[in-house]
Amino acid sequence: MTPREVARRVLDRVERQGAWATPALDGELARAGLDERDRRLAAELVYGVLRHRTRVDRAIAAHADLKKTPPFVLLALRVAAYQIVFLDRIPAYAAVDDAVAAARESAGPKLGGFVNAVLRKLVAQKEPPLPDDWEIRYSLPSWILAELKSAGGGPHVAAFAEVAPLVARGNRRRTTREQLIDDLATAGVTATPVPLVSMGLTLDGLGDPARSPSFLAGLWTVQDAGAQLVSEVATPKPGQRILDACAGVGGKSTHLAELTDDQATIDAADLNATKLGLCGETASRLGLTSIRRHAIDLLSPALPGPYDLIVLDAPCTGLGVLRRHPDAKWRLKPDDVTRMAALQRQLLDAVVARLAPHGTLVYSVCTFTRAEGPDQIRALCDRSDLRLEHEHRTWPPDADAFYLARLVR
Repeated sequence: MTPREVARRVLDRVERQGAWATPALDGELARAGLDERDRRLAAELVYGVLRHRTRVDRAIAAHADLKKTPPFVLLALRVAAYQIVFLDRIPAYAAVDDAVAAARESAGPKLGGFVNAVLRKLVAQKEPPLPDDWEIRYSLPSWILAELKSAGGGPHVAAFAEVAPLVARGNRRRTTREQLIDDLATAGVTATPVPLVSMGLTLDGLGDPARSPSFLAGLWTVQDAGAQLVSEVATPKPGQRILDACAGVGGKSTHLAELTDDQATIDAADLNATKLGLCGETASRLGLTSIRRHAIDLLSPALPGPYDLIVLDAPCTGLGVLRRHPDAKWRLKPDDVTRMAALQRQLLDAVVARLAPHGTLVYSVCTFTRAEGPDQIRALCDRSDLRLEHEHRTWPPDADAFYLARLVR
């Protein structure tokens, strides 16, 4: 199987089955047996088409009626058009020939000829000039653009159409940032400090993290700078009872453990037992023993309190990580903001009830809507005895778009 075939299969699953791109790509790559270079090309094609779909479709539409084009033929056109418009390193003829062969095999010679004609016109005439329209230029639905502007993110809009870097968090219990930079350089990896956080590094030239000896040795783990900042703003202390609510795979749980030198009592709670299993594996790799995992519903009374520190990285629309999950912008709808905000309110009330006197609550979401961020926190302060002490936003390209707030009782 070729990288382009993998890309078309993944995009077909995303389009017709509603699959998420990342797990769908991981599954297809596991079956395809491609080398590292071809794996990267397959990923580039999947995420590139999803990231720039409006521009790609506009380029195709200059020479074809998209509504009359069969779905799989349209996918073949999208994968080829992305290469022609965005990837200078790939010869145009290679993209065209592959798409024509795929269309001919799936839909017959007539549609193969149609694909050939459309793509050759695109190669000859190039992408139509871009208007001064952010919805087209950055392939963002209008309602997402409106939310972004409302949150003050207008100056950062271009970064949402860029590729997110691979960001690592050095394990402060086993290394320093400077030593880790040197160790990675020895392995041919360029590591650059992230000013926003104390142990953050962007990595270039790594490949699959899971194959890195320093990763396997527990010297670092993958975590975006915005997510790292959440635990640093929480300022956890040894000896505290800490709840990582909605812990997921444990990025923040393990960071909290590192920041307390593994000397706190950390309860990692999540509905998903599979994710908590991954949390346990990461903790073991990083040499951490202070994390206890609880597969429970926060809205039930099963988890005891009180806690000195609670970190709630709440479920959200995820608009802040569109660089990493561009399929979300074609899946989400405006009503999802209201739905997630209602769930966040329930979770906030549940964890506030478990917060000790003079305790600290840190709330974070990887999105930029006001309803899920500052408006949510203002409403919480109005109905509780918590006081807002600090709030912060991060924006790409410095980090994913996070909102976080620290409140005290």
